[in-house]
Amino acid sequence: MIRSALMNVMTAAALKAGRGLKRDFGEVENLQVSVKGPGDFVTAADKRAEKVLYEELAKARPGYGFILEESGEIEGSDKSHTWIIDPLDGTTNFLHGLPIFGISIGLVREGQIVAGLVYNPANDDMFIAEKGQGAYLNNRRLRVAARRDLSDALIGCGVPHLGKADGHAQFKTELAAVMAKAGNVRRLGSAALDLCYVAAGNYDGFWERGLKSWDMAAGIIMIKEAGGFVTDADGGVDMLGKGSVCAGNDVIQRALLALIKQA
Repeated sequence: MIRSALMNVMTAAALKAGRGLKRDFGEVENLQVSVKGPGDFVTAADKRAEKVLYEELAKARPGYGFILEESGEIEGSDKSHTWIIDPLDGTTNFLHGLPIFGISIGLVREGQIVAGLVYNPANDDMFIAEKGQGAYLNNRRLRVAARRDLSDALIGCGVPHLGKADGHAQFKTELAAVMAKAGNVRRLGSAALDLCYVAAGNYDGFWERGLKSWDMAAGIIMIKEAGGFVTDADGGVDMLGKGSVCAGNDVIQRALLALIKQA
């Protein structure tokens, strides 16, 4: 387990915000829901969790900047540090009573992701990683899966929802290419957790386009600290800028990347 002061701050903030999400998840049918766009919802629970995370992290690390899913960018006096936060990744799952959602917190220092946390309040899974310190699920050290053959691999993906209809055709082409070679494919609905499942060895690989920085900042360092490899979906290293990700161990990541690039 990582016992650093930074991780203590991140963990405390996530647990506090998670208590509210856990309560709201138990009363999901009563939540007030506003529509941001087709198939893309934001709940009162989402906004409350973001407020808690912002207040707790701003108090613990004054001056750090923020990139928040709901509130946008908040510039800090400390230009070298930025929190990247999704208070509820997997909102649609949350609204439908599926316990696959999480709080995602990433910290960028001088352009590099140096720490990440993803917490699922539904089952108390806490994924954490810090640069040079490894990645953990609760008290267990994480390592990416060791499978080398794509035909034995379980690959995760993200399916573009109705509001991202312009990405449907490309996704279907890529999915067909992956299905023809991979053992099986899954779509769970929370990119932050999907990336953690790669770090934990549950998935052998994962790819998705059309993501935001808060969907993947924490998950990227989780995979790297678990011994995995991550690029954007075109093979570059600007995952946050390109809004895409392709991940796995060294062999599976290369094979998966080749398939989606060819598609």
